[in-house]
Amino acid sequence: MAPSVLRIGTRGSPLALAQADELRRRLAAEAALAAPGAVEIVAIRTSGDRTGERPLASAGGKGLFTKEIEEALLAGRIDLAIHSMKDMTATLPKGLAIAACLPREDPRDALLSLRAKSLAALPQGARLGTSSLRRKALALVARPDFAIVPLRGNVGTRLAKLEAGNADATVLAVAGLKRLGLAGHIAAILSPDEMLPAPAQGVLAVEIREDDMRVRRLLAPLDHAETATCAAAERAFLAALDGSCRTPIAALATLAGGRLALDAAIARPDGGALHRTHRDGLAGDAAALGRDAGAELKTRGGPGFFA
Repeated sequence: MAPSVLRIGTRGSPLALAQADELRRRLAAEAALAAPGAVEIVAIRTSGDRTGERPLASAGGKGLFTKEIEEALLAGRIDLAIHSMKDMTATLPKGLAIAACLPREDPRDALLSLRAKSLAALPQGARLGTSSLRRKALALVARPDFAIVPLRGNVGTRLAKLEAGNADATVLAVAGLKRLGLAGHIAAILSPDEMLPAPAQGVLAVEIREDDMRVRRLLAPLDHAETATCAAAERAFLAALDGSCRTPIAALATLAGGRLALDAAIARPDGGALHRTHRDGLAGDAAALGRDAGAELKTRGGPGFFA
């Protein structure tokens, strides 16, 4: 294969392919890679795609949607990979690095329901479909009466299950719905006070081999500094808690006037307890602010908090 061809590794879901196509368009515009065949998208089936209806937490946790793609990257079968950053482990495999973060889409969660326009308006004992421990925990903090039912599959599959009556409502990322052109299905966008997002939700990360200077140079114009700074704070918080999707962890950083504000939380999976904290500081201290918030909540929760 000619060295000028860039191979992007991605999952094969409609959302993942849409994200890979966004990266291809940006490479064409910013890195002069618009020639036919200059960029190839390589779909890779991951462990997360094979879990069927099993909750991700019991199937192996965070990394299920990136493992095989990262193996292909290390083996040289692809040149770069595009991921939903919230699916990535807090620590990357040796030899890999994040070379760019694309501009963040709306990081919030959305309520989808044919029965209500808010979580509060859902009937007593309503069935909320989700396989996210974070969404389950935060929903139960707000509404302990909810009956949580598992809902897996890609976005289209979940919408079909909702319409078939498998649940009264579900919660999905606004970013994914927008990227698929499905924002019209949103009943309500949930505020971070009500449903704090997953760390790095809405962020697309481009992963490369750490020593691949050619690809790193091509990606440099695509890296969105504000997104990368906010993601650094949120991922540092996640790393401080040894976080995975086995644990309900939430965080959202925002930047304004060179200062970073970070809201972060941990919850018991059953919604029985919630600890929140806030940090405000210089943007250059993003990772330190995230680590400090993580250390605080780890202490407040105690060693048995996620048991």
